[in-house]
Amino acid sequence: MSTVVLSGYISIPESELRQVKAALVEHTSLTRAESGCLVFKVTESPHAKTRFDVYEAFENQTAFTLHQQRVATSPWGACTKNVIRYHNIEGLDE
Repeated sequence: MSTVVLSGYISIPESELRQVKAALVEHTSLTRAESGCLVFKVTESPHAKTRFDVYEAFENQTAFTLHQQRVATSPWGACTKNVIRYHNIEGLDE
């Protein structure tokens, strides 16, 4: 099994920016504590205040899938339901 890497960015509606930024603190902490999480970085773009660059790496597809499942039912998932995600995922089994 290979490492799974998600990279790209999210675009946050300006009206939701404050709540998403607040929720990101816990989301980052919980994600980094997950088994199989190698890297998790979400950083504000210096060019657009509603854009956050995302880079995630997980040991394998199982760890990545478990992360995605947790996020789907988490406060972060609810808070970011209107966020537009632009990303590429490498390392998933075909």
